[in-house]
Amino acid sequence: MKYLEVVFNIPLPSSFTYSAEDSENCREGVRVTAFLGKRKLTGYVLSVSPEKPEVDFTIKPVEKIIDSEPVFGKEEVELASWIAQVYYCSLGEALGSMLPGGKRESLLPSFDPEDPVSDGVIELSDEQKTAVDTIVHSDNNLLYLFGITGSGKTEVFLQAAKKFISEGKSVIYLVPEISLTHQLAEGIKHRFNERIAILHSSLTPSQRLKEWVKIKKGGPYLVIGARSAVFAPVEKLGMIVIDEEHEGSYKSGSTPRYHARQVAMRRAKVSDAKVVMGSATPSLEAHYLTRTGVIKKLELTKRLSGGKLPESRLVNMNGETSSLSRILISEIKQTLEEGKQVILFLNRRGFSYFFHCRSCGYEMTCSHCSVPMTFHKERNRMICHYCGYSTAPISSCPECGSLDVGYSGFGTELIEDEIRRFFPHAAVRRVDSDSVRKKNVLKTILKDFYNGKINILLGTQMVAKGLNFPGVNLVGIILADSTLHVPDFRAGERTFSLITQVSGRAGRYTEDGKVIIQTYDPENPAIKYAVEGRQEDFYREELEMRKLLNFPPYVRLFRLVFRGKNKGEVENLAERAAVTLRGAVVEDTEYLGPSECPISRIAGNYRSQIIIRTNRFSEIHRVVGDLAQAVPRSSVYMEIDVDPVSLM
Repeated sequence: MKYLEVVFNIPLPSSFTYSAEDSENCREGVRVTAFLGKRKLTGYVLSVSPEKPEVDFTIKPVEKIIDSEPVFGKEEVELASWIAQVYYCSLGEALGSMLPGGKRESLLPSFDPEDPVSDGVIELSDEQKTAVDTIVHSDNNLLYLFGITGSGKTEVFLQAAKKFISEGKSVIYLVPEISLTHQLAEGIKHRFNERIAILHSSLTPSQRLKEWVKIKKGGPYLVIGARSAVFAPVEKLGMIVIDEEHEGSYKSGSTPRYHARQVAMRRAKVSDAKVVMGSATPSLEAHYLTRTGVIKKLELTKRLSGGKLPESRLVNMNGETSSLSRILISEIKQTLEEGKQVILFLNRRGFSYFFHCRSCGYEMTCSHCSVPMTFHKERNRMICHYCGYSTAPISSCPECGSLDVGYSGFGTELIEDEIRRFFPHAAVRRVDSDSVRKKNVLKTILKDFYNGKINILLGTQMVAKGLNFPGVNLVGIILADSTLHVPDFRAGERTFSLITQVSGRAGRYTEDGKVIIQTYDPENPAIKYAVEGRQEDFYREELEMRKLLNFPPYVRLFRLVFRGKNKGEVENLAERAAVTLRGAVVEDTEYLGPSECPISRIAGNYRSQIIIRTNRFSEIHRVVGDLAQAVPRSSVYMEIDVDPVSLM
């Protein structure tokens, strides 16, 4: 008989003792199923001993040993322990997020990488050769490849990866969306002699386990995947690539709330490996670290295709009577007459998003969330984009009975109607999560667009990244303000990044690409600088503003969110927590709140938050940890987010 110390993917810090028949499979690093109370759970075996521990309870046997060989070892446990300590979760929760069968990342349908890749021999530009050489030979283990859209960053990463693999070292290549992994892998598999592994949470459990064990047993490999691939169990780690580093999807939205960039830096430090990030629009934190010399900056300034960056034009929508300005309509007409293609971008689904009564001022919000309902014309439903609740549209005010009601605002459905009205003979397709829910629909649309069967492609964020079409000469951003006016200090940064990334779809293979950017706020720095291509000016001004207002990268943030069904209980616990926090006097630290979250209710849960801004990270981390231990288990849940990317 053997005795096992087991942890589970639950918020309990302790391990549990179980027994198992002595067998070859009974060893550290395997998964087991066992009952904890009345619940049957998957657990992770930390240690095995022949000695029966002296305990005052009956030791239960495990139900089943799942694995025939270990799926994790000492390195994975050490990394999980670090995650548990930094991000306030149990060791079992950390292991659960790392190992096969963990939490799923969001899945978008497949599309192609930002830069087209080839399985053949690629001739690098002088800039690319310099970048590859610096990545491989630099003494600095943290590097950032800044490159304009279409400049060939992907090829630099792949050539550097090939050099590390030739030295017997593995490379982890992170992409922001699961949908990019298979296209990238398929395009380069022969260049790497099939030494490619794909690792992400939308593989089936058996597929993911197979890839995991393959990586763990052999190497070197090029491991391609989304956020969770940062945990790949490679033997000798040479480099971790974080492509499109600015993307928010690298931050986990559930426990443990880790950022893949921070985990990558930790792994690189332990393994003496390199972290190479890349983007046309670096996050402000990464930009700041390149300015201060912590991260070495490399640059690609030319488009490989020879095309110039497109000419951008700002259109002030104040005074316009349609959601499509006269200038945009004129440019679309001219582009179609020239036999070229158009991409239109609007980061808002549905037909219209705001139902109101003109008589009494009633606004229709979700009955479970504090957000307006969005009207979807195709489905003839009012839908909440936060919890999914839907109801039939109404023609009179439920408060006063008035018939003087209406819808305001516009989404992709309404824009599609307008485009078809203005250009009845054009082939128009809409790409958003409503229109491409069925399998392979997006793939078919993008293939048709590539082959010229579609003239105008209209979409949400799906068209903002990963698309590379030679025929596109005009990009129209319908409402540049859509990500701007929200109570979040990163709103300007996100807006600048989105405009720059979407604009990069135009004129990749021509000299006369155009971008039309519509806005009601033409003097906003994020919009103005993006249109004018003044990236350094935007970063400089944004950093000055962050410093003045005491936000990252000049401080570290902690966000404590309290949520529950009873509003009074939520507010009460948040108030008590704030008193406890302020009682532990820490210098260079500021507490904001408690206050309602900007979205104060989601899926029936009321939400309050406390924001902590500090330059004493270690001290505050300990204080918040003590608070987490002291908070009683109740119907109100407290979630802790270290370095949050959103305050909504």
